[in-house]
Amino acid sequence: MGIVPDTKDWTWVLNRPCPECGLDTRDIVPTDIPGQIRDNAATWRELLSGPDTVRERPSPEVWSTLEYGCHVRDVYRVFDQRLQLMLMRDAPLFPNWDQDATAVADRYGEQDPAVVAVELDEAAHVIADRLAQVAGAEWTRTGIRSDGAQFTVESFARYLAHDPIHHLYDVTRRRWSASQRGD
Repeated sequence: MGIVPDTKDWTWVLNRPCPECGLDTRDIVPTDIPGQIRDNAATWRELLSGPDTVRERPSPEVWSTLEYGCHVRDVYRVFDQRLQLMLMRDAPLFPNWDQDATAVADRYGEQDPAVVAVELDEAAHVIADRLAQVAGAEWTRTGIRSDGAQFTVESFARYLAHDPIHHLYDVTRRRWSASQRGD
């Protein structure tokens, strides 16, 4: 059994706390997000430089730490492209991104964890720096995802903040659960 594609529309995290990771994006101050992204990337660097188990899936249908790291790196890259569109164009339609197809095509589980750690860090700093430059009315500029979900730069930034935090929760919760079982 492989990874089951995630078909949830996660935009609900903009309106209520995430019951899994506990993050309430409504409490996030948008200007704090660049620092949160940088801090999150530092944690991923540590995780990806960990033991050889970084490639191991806790079960066949759950990504490994490496695969989650690749996904977070790509989220930062895709969101940076989308943020640039929002800042340069009026209400752009974002190109579709199939995260599950990307994971397969790019062979996430076969990538070098050390390289992924560097690339994730770089991608995180690029979008953090770009978000740090957003000011005034730019926070209200809009963009539209291919499924019709609409964002302002402010809601887009809060939505972005959830993804890497949630995936750290996914990885660390699994690690804690495995240690409790004696794995």
